[in-house]
Amino acid sequence: MALVSTKEMFAKALNEDYAIGAFNVNNMEIIQGIVDAAQTENAPLILQVSAGARKYAKPAYLTKLVEAAIIDTGVDVALHLDHGEDFDICKKCVDDGFTSVMIDGSKHPFEENIALTKEVVDYAHAHGVVVEAELGKLAGVEDNIKVDARSATFTDPDEAAEFVERTGVDSLAIAIGTSHGAYKFKGEPYLDFERLKKIHALIPDTPLVLHGASSVLKEFVDRCNEYGGQIPGAQGVPEDMIREAAKYGICKVNIDTDLRLAMTAEIRRVFAENPAEFDPRKYLGPGRDAITRMVQHKIRNVLNCSGKK
Repeated sequence: MALVSTKEMFAKALNEDYAIGAFNVNNMEIIQGIVDAAQTENAPLILQVSAGARKYAKPAYLTKLVEAAIIDTGVDVALHLDHGEDFDICKKCVDDGFTSVMIDGSKHPFEENIALTKEVVDYAHAHGVVVEAELGKLAGVEDNIKVDARSATFTDPDEAAEFVERTGVDSLAIAIGTSHGAYKFKGEPYLDFERLKKIHALIPDTPLVLHGASSVLKEFVDRCNEYGGQIPGAQGVPEDMIREAAKYGICKVNIDTDLRLAMTAEIRRVFAENPAEFDPRKYLGPGRDAITRMVQHKIRNVLNCSGKK
């Protein structure tokens, strides 16, 4: 039971064509729900923390909650910084004991992205920490990441190969059609599998990462809508597309929106059925259980990593 690197996780996933869930965490109940699911499924696990989560929960609280979850369950966890915007936040997370960091230089021109990523790689590798980078821009909104559809760009396969060679990055987040948040597609969902296959063929030993990969499960959207606060037009990535992507180098699948929907749907149900409820344990507890069920579903039926610990 320990904080672990993603290196061995990804090597096994690449070899066996499955993916590992990287679940965003913000508080104790979310961490407990996710880790309990991984323990039950005997699955590898990545917990990731965004800049917004660090600000909300404070770094010391989040890292100690993750450590407590490891002690409680015996689950090995990779602790990952999601969407680090600059060298300083990546350095802080490395120094705080994270086992993986993401430097997101996708908003910068290609050469600047390479320079920034290389700076983070050099520091992180010197401290035994792995690095994820991003090439291409996903549309959508997540915390402080906001990219409109016109500014989104798909990852160029040749640039991806050059980027990995020049930076020494351990894994690469690519843009092939997903987007952040619950409102992903206008029309039919689409992922550019031909582009994914080209990227994987050029860098077959590099684990690829799919951001914005929540499926926005209808069950939870309907429940949220049923108990108030409509979420119109929410649509995510079909789960069969996620399963297909794992055949072509996608080793890490980021999931955040589905967690929020699962917890929110259950909390809304509690208050709809008992408006006078004011004990946080009575609504956060069911919210935690909903997260566990949803994560188990992802591990078993989408990521195919049950029993792969």
